[in-house]
Amino acid sequence: MPVFDCSREVILPAAPQIVWDAVATKEGNAGWLFPNDVDPDAAKTYEPPAHLHIRQEQGESFNDLNFVIQDRGDGTTGLRYAHTGTFPPDDFEAQNDQIQQHTDFYLHTLSEYVAHFSGRPVTYIGEVPGGIQGPASSVTPDGFARLKAALGLPASVSEGDEVNLQPQETEALNGVVDYLRPNFMGIRTADALYCFFGRNAFGQPVAMTIHAFDGREPEQAEQTWQRFLATALA
Repeated sequence: MPVFDCSREVILPAAPQIVWDAVATKEGNAGWLFPNDVDPDAAKTYEPPAHLHIRQEQGESFNDLNFVIQDRGDGTTGLRYAHTGTFPPDDFEAQNDQIQQHTDFYLHTLSEYVAHFSGRPVTYIGEVPGGIQGPASSVTPDGFARLKAALGLPASVSEGDEVNLQPQETEALNGVVDYLRPNFMGIRTADALYCFFGRNAFGQPVAMTIHAFDGREPEQAEQTWQRFLATALA
């Protein structure tokens, strides 16, 4: 089985304990990824706040996650992140491209979370792990572009731009475009991280997740945005 390797080194604007809580607890994972139980007894290495290593194996297949957390002594933390595993050989290139791009977006969202929202109770809105999915009609080359247009974003929008959006029948999005790539976009408001996924590039529906820090009711919010995606991308 061919093996993928998503290894990254990033500097995070937070102390090591904050980073540990973000990657090694269910509540922390919900702030940037999705709620994910971390069982210390099942980990190969569990050394707070410095090293978490989790490996799952099934026959020739495996999934391996490794977080090495290093105090830089200046209020920031170095994270050496490695995600390795196997994909079927007949679909390896497509799957590898998808996971590499997702990894960059997720690690950026981790940085936004520890910088702006750590310590605040979080509500993850969306299915685990796929989020709130758009309709099958969004699996088109222009699916992600149609989503951005429906949000009210101008074609000239750039990373770092402040936006004041009112997508139809949803809440206002007043914040900053903190991440913008051909297939991914993040908008940070005062109380939430909105993550938009152009998975149409990988043969899947467009999707989104919300990491909310304002105590909103998740089921109602999910239904609201599900209706928006269904209408905007019909």
